[in-house]
Parts: sequence; structure tokens; C-alpha cells
Amino acid sequence: MKPRSVRDADVAGKRVLVRSDLNVPLDDGRVADDMRIRASLPTLRLLLENGAAEVRVCSHLGRPKGGEDRAKYSIAPVRERLLELLHDERVVVLENTRFNPGETKNDPEFARELAEGCELFVNDAFGSAHRAHASTVGVAELLPAYAGLLLEQELERLGRLLDEVERPFVLISGGAKVEDKLGVLRNLGGRADEVLIGGKMAEELRESSPLEFEVVLPPDVVAAAAFEADAETRVVAFDELPAGWLGLDIGPETRAEFAERIRPARTVFWNGPMGVFEWPAFAEGTRAVARAVADVDGYTVVGGADSVRALGEAGLAGSVTWASTGGGASLELLEGKELPGVAAIPEG
Repeated sequence: MKPRSVRDADVAGKRVLVRSDLNVPLDDGRVADDMRIRASLPTLRLLLENGAAEVRVCSHLGRPKGGEDRAKYSIAPVRERLLELLHDERVVVLENTRFNPGETKNDPEFARELAEGCELFVNDAFGSAHRAHASTVGVAELLPAYAGLLLEQELERLGRLLDEVERPFVLISGGAKVEDKLGVLRNLGGRADEVLIGGKMAEELRESSPLEFEVVLPPDVVAAAAFEADAETRVVAFDELPAGWLGLDIGPETRAEFAERIRPARTVFWNGPMGVFEWPAFAEGTRAVARAVADVDGYTVVGGADSVRALGEAGLAGSVTWASTGGGASLELLEGKELPGVAAIPEG
């Protein structure tokens, strides 16, 4: 199903509610990475250019648990950054939707509160499209609903991986738990020519694999004496990990092998880091994969906050076909699941 587009909406003189994905990392009360804010701008600009009387933007930010979290998760620094990038007095940024407990329950009363005074709804928050919340589904049942430009792009770019793709097709997966990626591995992995696994997932699959196809696992790891950023490290074969030590990154042999397998690909999907990349001592494996994916002459998609962050930190975000803003949403789409936030928008 292709949802109807904001391009076809008559917004002139109307008040429009937009659900954007402004769930960005904060550092000491300031926006640490504004990628998602920037990704929301094309839809907002289109609405303003087409004569919207007012554009009300709503989003969640983090996972506030109670009143004591209101200062920590206030949308204020995000609002400030968005309005720095988009100077227009018609833009209003509402407070964090998750401050209202009715948001995650898809409470009709909170949906009505969000929709009040608006004449049209645009969902541009792909990163939250897998959640049936008041701001993604509830308001779409109250107002004429349309898909924003970013939501459209995400569906098109990721959806291409579910069709016939140019080969070789390489899938790279990392992270902590196989359970989190199992649906995508089963749905896409069986169609891929190569499936490369790093991170803690590799250990799980080595012990017991629920997959019906072969995967490539790391032959060596960067071992750490403790789960600490400055722990003693050494490179060892995967089966020679000293007792009590932890494998916190893929080793140099694995980096070279993965790069060699990625290089000839014509289609790549990468989701999940190869180790604890937040710590410099264990970041090189993820960086090596980022470089290899960026060098591919083909269709390359990177999904998941950690992978996209690693790509950005390496200065390579512009070297892939698409860097998805959605974590769980991209995984569920590629598992073949229906996304409630998309299903709530009438077909175009």
C-alpha cells in the first residue's frame, strides 16, 4: 500500500499538524546530532511554500517516566534548533508528546487534544511509524491524513530491498542480540548472497543458529579483560578468547575479510555495529565496515541509530544511497510487517 502524499494535499490557508521525528540525542541540554531535525525540514518547507496558515510540529523525545523527567526531556532545545534552521513564525513546536501518558496508549482524548484546531495531519515520523500511538495513529483517524516526504522516501528506499535487487546482495548485521534482528535476517538473509555477522550476535549464532542458511562469522576479535573503555586488549582468534575476557570488536582479519566480501556488492543493507564502537579501542571494526559500504558502487542502505551514527562520525553519511532515520521501524518494515502509522493513512 502506498499512502497518499503531502504533495497532493491542499494546505493553503489551513492549520496543519505534523508528526515529525525529532527524537535526537541531547548533550548537556543541547542537541548533539541534528540529523533527524534536518530530515524533517523538506516536508515543513513544502507546507509553508504551499501556503499553510500554521504548521504545528509534534514529536516524542526520549522515554520520560514521570514528572521528574520533564526538564531532562523537554523539547525546548530541539525547538530552538529547528527554528534556527527554519525561520518562519507560522511554525509552532509542541511539547514532548510522551509527557502525556495517553500518547503511548493511543488515547483518543489525547489525540483529540493534538488535533484540536487543525484541519489536516501529515505523518513524517518514519522512526515512530511502527508504534500505534496517539500522535501517529489516533490523530490520523480524526483528520485527513497524508504521508510526509521523509516517510515516503523511507518506504521507497527500504522497500526496494524487498523487491528484486541487483546482485551480489550483501546483508551486514551487528549488535547485541540475535532476537532483535531475527525477523530481518530470516526475511532478507535467505535472499542475500552473503550475510556477514558481527557484534555480540556473532557469539550467539556460533553457539546455536536459528537460521536456515550459512552466515559469515568473525575469525578473530579484539578481546578486552573487562567491559571498560580503557581495559587491557589483545587480538585473538574467536576460539582462543581467554577465560573471563570479552570480545568487544571484530579483529583485523575479520575487517579485511568483510571488506573483501562487501566490495563487489551491487546491493547492501547494513544494520548494527560490529562492537562497542562508542569506545575508541573497539570502534575500528564498525569504521571498517562503514568505509567498505561507502566504497560500494551500487545501492547501499544503512539502518539503525548506531550504524548511521558511525557512518556520520566517519564523515561518510553522504557516500551511501540512503541512511535511514528509523531503527525499529526499518527493521519491522524489512521483516514484512505492517506499520500502524503508515496503515492509518489512506492510499494515494
